[in-house]
Amino acid sequence: MLKKYFTLFLCFICNMTVWGQEKQPLDPAFISRYFKEIKKAAEQGFGVWNRDLYGNILLVDPATRQLYSNNPDLNNVLKPTHDIYQGRLPDDINIANTSFQWGGKVWAMIMLPLPDDKYERVNLSVHELFHTAQASLGFVQNNKESNHLDQKEGRIFLRLELEALKKAILAATSNEQKKHLSNALMLRKHRNVLFPGSDDIENQLELNEGIAEYTGFAMSGRTKEQAKLHFVSNLETFIENPTYVRSFAYTTTPIYGYFVSFKNKNWNQEISAKTNLTDFFIEKLNIKIPDDIKSIPEKVIEEYNGLSIIAQEKIRDQKIQAKIAEYKARFIENPHFEITFEKMNISFDPRNILSLEDKGTVYPNVRVTDDWGILEVSKAALICPDWSRISIGIPEKINGSTIEGDGWILKLKENYKVSKDEKDRNYILIKQ
Repeated sequence: MLKKYFTLFLCFICNMTVWGQEKQPLDPAFISRYFKEIKKAAEQGFGVWNRDLYGNILLVDPATRQLYSNNPDLNNVLKPTHDIYQGRLPDDINIANTSFQWGGKVWAMIMLPLPDDKYERVNLSVHELFHTAQASLGFVQNNKESNHLDQKEGRIFLRLELEALKKAILAATSNEQKKHLSNALMLRKHRNVLFPGSDDIENQLELNEGIAEYTGFAMSGRTKEQAKLHFVSNLETFIENPTYVRSFAYTTTPIYGYFVSFKNKNWNQEISAKTNLTDFFIEKLNIKIPDDIKSIPEKVIEEYNGLSIIAQEKIRDQKIQAKIAEYKARFIENPHFEITFEKMNISFDPRNILSLEDKGTVYPNVRVTDDWGILEVSKAALICPDWSRISIGIPEKINGSTIEGDGWILKLKENYKVSKDEKDRNYILIKQ
């Protein structure tokens, strides 16, 4: 239903070094080399989905909105230069690593700078190219927040699962590997029992971002040793994220898929949008899960640094509860500014959001474009559960069509104005 009203852009910003940042300028030959690299990887990875995923790519410089493309658009916004195309991304389009429709075509948008490492470049690019083809492959884009992964028990058992996966990656024997994979999936099943319905929510993100990330990995061309280093590095980086609710699938699905690929390299062609990936992995890896999953043996928890993880998450939970109280006061209890979405696009970083339970989710950094204008937030905003409106702090400065508050700026289009409800002292946006 929501897809009728807006397109959702998920901005997953990776902290990577710049490809050739100090070695060469960003000229057409430089960009052309990149496009040829991705095309070659897509050709070599044809068998992953039995189709060529190479398609329309837009490289975007967030600072200047400068575009570089491998193909022209249908509206002639992009101009040919050398064997590529250049232009400027319109202000009403948000910048993110994503797929979107523009200029009469579907594009994979990728933010500059590119990763310095070739395998990371290919991984990232193919991930976004998969999203451009995903509907035709039968996978619906769906990104519900796994808000239980912001709760203490949810984080504990996800971290334990990830520790078990790390040991499986580093295992010296197949028996040791299988033991850790069994424990990882048992810990996952236990987490899903603790939070009823969480298996379905987690599965939706894994079928979307998880399969896209596995596709990028599968086409990256890494050796077994490079794959191990890649996964271990990702695991160690991931646990430092402020939140896991929208980003865990980038880490979990590729690892499970990697292990399944040793039994069937085309396993991904067996799944559909209706597949429960957890049960699929359990079956393909020949894992036996205990019938009574409500209790986890203490020795299993201890084996994966459980005591330290539990202690860390108790401290984090105290800080999170204080933050939740702060946000509830700012966006719910005290006067605030509520803006209803009409036909919006939104970009944000999925690694640092915070759930306020049934009140919605706080996004510390957000950019929204809508029929009413452009909103840029740098100090948090609350989006309600049904994605119908966004709440920010009260306006502090109004200068014509530009309205500013603490950590946000709104640039309005004609026929819209800010109005204050004297009864509840909240501000709203109305169309004149």
